[in-house]
Amino acid sequence: MGRLKNPNKIKKSTSDRVLQWIVMSFLVVFLIIILYPLIYIVSSSFSSGQAVTSGKVLLWPVDFSLDGYKIVFDYETVWTGYANTIFYTVVGTLMNVTATILAAYPLSRRNFQGRGFYATLFLIPMFFGGGLIPTYLLVSSLGLTNTRIIILLLGLVGTYNVVIMRTFFRNSVPGELWDSARIDGTSDFGYLTKILLPLSKPVIAVVSLYYAVGHWNSFFKEMIYLRDRDMYPLQLILREILNATTVDASQMGSAEELAAMVGATDVMKFALIVVSTVPIMLLYPFIQKFFEKGVMLGSLKG
Repeated sequence: MGRLKNPNKIKKSTSDRVLQWIVMSFLVVFLIIILYPLIYIVSSSFSSGQAVTSGKVLLWPVDFSLDGYKIVFDYETVWTGYANTIFYTVVGTLMNVTATILAAYPLSRRNFQGRGFYATLFLIPMFFGGGLIPTYLLVSSLGLTNTRIIILLLGLVGTYNVVIMRTFFRNSVPGELWDSARIDGTSDFGYLTKILLPLSKPVIAVVSLYYAVGHWNSFFKEMIYLRDRDMYPLQLILREILNATTVDASQMGSAEELAAMVGATDVMKFALIVVSTVPIMLLYPFIQKFFEKGVMLGSLKG
């Protein structure tokens, strides 16, 4: 008895198979280009200074060593910086997402009076800013310099994220749900919290990631507005460590001492990169399933 062919299986033409191989080859090469520097940084951070400066590290750690991490974590302020950065990231992201939702929801309602006017007000800061000095003078006059609250308030709402979330609310959630909720006597707040937000997890996850990465990597506004080192985020602390360990060749007694110091500094630099990037990178696997859907649905033209 002959074998039945799968009617759902589509036979690919030669040109389709060639194109598929070309695309796959390109993606593999692109993956290697992206992945190798990351592997090299991690491997170098676990290698000896001599192995790094001599170029022996290619893929795996050579002369396994934790000297770079010991130099970094010997600074007690690193742990304070970690705590501050986690605080700014968690609390700041919650505030950002809450403010973005409250801004995007009314802009997504077609019956909201003055919607075009308020949308224009949100768009203006995307192209025009007051400048650093006027902003600093305003913050100083309000007595908010050297406070944690100013770090959380500056950039509270990102216009781009408001546009993404507003478009998601308008195009991805059926309008009939709003009509049904109104018939049942549900208020705007009840509709937002009980119906709209549970259906908007993908875009909320994406926007939260955008804000969290911004807070984690932020250092410029903290450098401008903070004076108390106990409030410094991790990025400023690592910057201080890097500046404090800069090699001065004139102070080295011999070529061997100079090479050892340069090697230790190089290893420390790689350790700094790992310390500052790995924690935020660990968030990506948890929201990967939301990321593509949230970006694609939120980017539809509204």
